[in-house]
Amino acid sequence: MFLIIGYVVVLLASLGTYAMHGDLLALWVPLEYVAIFGLMIGGFIAGNGPKAIKATLKGLPMALKGSPYNKALYVDLLALLFEILAKVRKEGLMSIENDIENPDSSPIFSKYPSVTADHHVVEFMTDYLRMMVGGNLNAFEIENLMDMEIETHHQEAHTAPHVVAKVADAVPAFGIVVAVMGVVNVMGSVGQPPAVLGKMIGGALVGTFLGILVSYGFVAPLAGQLEQKVEEGGKIYQVIKVVLLASMNGYAPQVAIEFGRKVLYSTDRPGFVELEQEIKNRKG
Repeated sequence: MFLIIGYVVVLLASLGTYAMHGDLLALWVPLEYVAIFGLMIGGFIAGNGPKAIKATLKGLPMALKGSPYNKALYVDLLALLFEILAKVRKEGLMSIENDIENPDSSPIFSKYPSVTADHHVVEFMTDYLRMMVGGNLNAFEIENLMDMEIETHHQEAHTAPHVVAKVADAVPAFGIVVAVMGVVNVMGSVGQPPAVLGKMIGGALVGTFLGILVSYGFVAPLAGQLEQKVEEGGKIYQVIKVVLLASMNGYAPQVAIEFGRKVLYSTDRPGFVELEQEIKNRKG
């Protein structure tokens, strides 16, 4: 939503102010638009492999969606972790075996659809709960493994913003290429009247204008939005990590989820009393 609002402001600030003292039709040079976007798409395809292209195309819609990572989601996540750890503390590790093997049919997981909607999160959580049930790894080994998996996820998730940022960096240069081609065309028409040459030079400069506008006004903000979405999406794994490790180190469920609460951004973090009351209400 904010991306669209920003795009509208960019257009009003550029084309709107130009229209107050100039003719918008002078900026309409279709072949230069085709050349700019063709070069942009060609550079995108040439500079990336199939995996990066697929990840970028899949990630682009994220920029237009609102973030699902909010306080309500994290309250659900912490409440879910509390229920699982409380069951472990009361009935033993083997009591959650069915829950982690079949989370879709688990009475605990089914109470939190906002969390289970993300299968990557559920898989991350159940994998390490399964290791805890197996009892073959200590907390230090699991922590190292979690760090490596989170780092891998982080690198994969950054593919789309990284690729889009690279495209944004290249577009101004493509604008110069198009402008130079226009100038070359002008040089071949030096015998034309000044009015005709002026129009041709103006058309050539549209390439530079368009390259800079598309880069800094449209593509770079898109990369920024994708980058923010990726950073927001990585926090949930850190919460799960610290809660499970705290439990493995012997902390009670109430204390373990406090570790997770402290990891959250201040804008998404529920208060201590707020979270405690929410869990009590759900238990009731």
